[in-house]
Order: sequence, then structure tokens, then C-alpha cells
Amino acid sequence: MKIGCPTEIKPQEFRVGVTPNAAQEAVQHGHEVLIQSGAGIGAGFSDEDYTAAGAKILGTAKEVFEAADMIVKVKEPQAGERKMLREGQILFTYLHLAPDPDQTHDLIASGATCIAYETVTDRTGGLPLLAPMSEVAGRLAPQVGAYTLQKANGGRGVLMGGVPGVGPAKVLVIGGGVVGVHAARIAAGMGADVTVLDRSLPRLRYLDDVFGGTFSTGYSSAGLLQEHLVQADMVIGAVLIPGAAAPKLVTRAQFADMKPGAVLVDVAIDQGGCFETSKATTHADPIYEVDGIMHYCVANMPGAVARTSTIALGNATMPFMLALADKGWRKACAEDAHLLAGLNVHAGQLTYKAVGEALGIDWVHPESLL
Repeated sequence: MKIGCPTEIKPQEFRVGVTPNAAQEAVQHGHEVLIQSGAGIGAGFSDEDYTAAGAKILGTAKEVFEAADMIVKVKEPQAGERKMLREGQILFTYLHLAPDPDQTHDLIASGATCIAYETVTDRTGGLPLLAPMSEVAGRLAPQVGAYTLQKANGGRGVLMGGVPGVGPAKVLVIGGGVVGVHAARIAAGMGADVTVLDRSLPRLRYLDDVFGGTFSTGYSSAGLLQEHLVQADMVIGAVLIPGAAAPKLVTRAQFADMKPGAVLVDVAIDQGGCFETSKATTHADPIYEVDGIMHYCVANMPGAVARTSTIALGNATMPFMLALADKGWRKACAEDAHLLAGLNVHAGQLTYKAVGEALGIDWVHPESLL
């Protein structure tokens, strides 16, 4: 199979979909790997690194899309890229379709087979291709939140760890999953007073058993959330409903009770965001203010640490990429129900229930396509 990897064109996106190590593995499996010139530079990989791995360098994205049987990316295809997809071609990347009707309709119209990293599952019910970037985004969230909290950036001017005689920042993390745990660990490590809210009692027990003393936990109810919002200097939104739009957990009306200059960091922005006032921003212009509350809602947070993120993502996606290339999508998905869970669009049909429900589009069971 011909595996193509174009340069990411989303603003301030420096990651690349295929690492030289992954390219070498694919070549050893008998496949041809086509990399757009310069695709890996943002992550610290040169064209020479790819040629040494056995890949072929092409000059433009158009050449890559025209030649490849499977396109492997990081971020969802932008409008111009979607026009280059063709019937029968495989697209393997993050999609986040639920809040993005334009992309969804374009992918359906393309006739391509589109497999989303974020809905591939594993035996434990986890999301193995989302987890690495959730770990990165979770660890970044307190870091970017602390920057936003500085007075020069519109924040309250509160230091995360405080100093002797002055208390630390109060950080509220909504969601105790992968993002939430990593965010809480880093925020606590910075010296902040951290509370994690979640609605799963087993998860809260786990967090208390493993991290007891590092941060506090609470069962997420409207009343407790409001109580913590009033006290918070920083709120990190870390909720996830796989493949579906994120629930809106904090409303604009609640801002009136919050501290002026408090910071909201919305890690769920790829799925539409979990704050009512969230809108996607970029690394070039990441922060905005609504009613005195500062928002950080960058939709590709891990792109800021592109090398770490690229290698972490490549380690996770490589086995699935090789399975798709070795067997073709149909056999690979028939043999692996977890990979089948990643199928979102095929041959003009939507195949993911949560996206169909979010956008009001008819969908079919992916099993019916096998």
C-alpha cells in the first residue's frame, strides 16, 4: 500500500502524522511511504531522516493525496485537503466530527473511508490513540493556565504555588479521566490547591487511592461545581464523551459569581468545548476575555510541544496504521472490533452514532459494512 503523509496546514500545527520510525516499519512491511517535503520539520524531523528510513519525498500535498492509498495525518483535514480526498482512499487521523458539520458533510461526499483516532478503543474501554495527546494536553493545561493567570495576560495575577504567607492558586479540574489526572498532577506539583470533580464513584475511589493527599476529589453535582467555581482561580475543563459533543458545564451566567480574572482552560474544545463561551483559538492568539473571565481554548494544544507529541502519537498509531496497510481497512476492522470503532465515515455514509445524533445525520452500523 502507498501511505501518504502531508504537511499539517492548520494554523500553528507543528506535528506530523508519520515519524521516521513509523515510516521505516511500514517500508519493512513492504509498503511505500510518501512524505511531503518539510512535513516533519516542526517536530524536528528532516527530509533526510525520512529518506534514510526508506520513505520517498514529494513536493506538494496534492502529489501526496493523488498517489497515496491511505493518508495519515494528525489534525482533521482542512477544507482544501478534503477536496483532495477521493473515493476508496483511507484517511487515518483525528476527526472530531461532532461539532463540525462542514467537515462531516465533506468527508461523506468524498467517498473516502475515514477512521478517527479519537474513537478507536481498547480492551479496557479506553481510547488508546487519544490517550497520548490527552496526557500531553492535561500536562500543558496548568502550564498555559498559569501563563494566562498572570496579570499582564489579563488574569488575576496569582502565582500557582503562592509564597510563604500567601496562599496558592485554587485550581478546579472538571473530569477525572486521562486529561484531568495529568492536569491535576501537574497543577499540584506547581504548588496549587487542586480539586478534581467527576461523576464516577469508582473513578473517584481510584484517584483517592492512588493520589490521596496530592489533590482533593469531589462528586460532580451542580451545587458542588458552583461552590468551587466561586473559589477558583483556574478551571480546567477535562470532560469527554467519546466521539460526541462535550457537555456545557459552565454557563456565562455563572461568571458573575467568579473571581474577576479567573482563567478557564478548555481542553475539550476539539469536541466543541465544555464552557458555554468557549470558542477555538490558536497558539498565535490563544487568550480572550468574556465578562472578566479569561479563556484559553487552543484546539491543538499538544502542537505546542510538537516533538514530544509527535513521537507519543506515532508510538500509539503505528500498529493500527500497519494493520490497515497490511490487511486493508475491511479485513483489519473485521479482525479488530476496537479499530472498527474508529470508523466514522465510509463510501458516503456516516458510521458513528454519536456524530449522527449530534448533527442530525442518518448513520449506519459499521458492522453492516463488513
